[in-house]
Amino acid sequence: MPVFCLFFRITLRKAEVFSAKISLLLALLFFIAAFGFWQLAKTAMAKAFVWPMLVAGVFMVAVSAGLYLANKPRISQFETAYNSNAKAFVQKETVRTAKSQHDLAKVFKVLPLIIIAAALLIVFVNEPLWRAIGITTIALMTILMFVDSNTNARNTAYHQRLTAEKQ
Repeated sequence: MPVFCLFFRITLRKAEVFSAKISLLLALLFFIAAFGFWQLAKTAMAKAFVWPMLVAGVFMVAVSAGLYLANKPRISQFETAYNSNAKAFVQKETVRTAKSQHDLAKVFKVLPLIIIAAALLIVFVNEPLWRAIGITTIALMTILMFVDSNTNARNTAYHQRLTAEKQ
């Protein structure tokens, strides 16, 4: 079993930690936008964005924390697990990445549905708060699709590498 598999896995975890940092930066942008709307808003529509942007920012902080806390400790654990039993490590990782691919396929079905529902909310509800919620939801789901599409690409490449290593 080549060490390249281990190197690839550690690189993948570091990329996920980087995604967590990007998510945190995007959360900060939501907070800055909420602060800007709070301080500068003159219309009812602009004022309506304060709370949805704050909620989206808090949600992105939670996503970022989840990515970081799930992946940072794993970086050092992978080398130990690989060195103790490389074959079991590859088997376990193959199962885990297959499950991740299945879960990400569901995410890419649900997020567009949420975007469609938010778009319908904007079209059919004439309240500024609900329109702000719809617009913020579309922005948030788009960001999540961006982060998850990168995760999906890395996971797929890693899964293919593991499958090739098993054969």
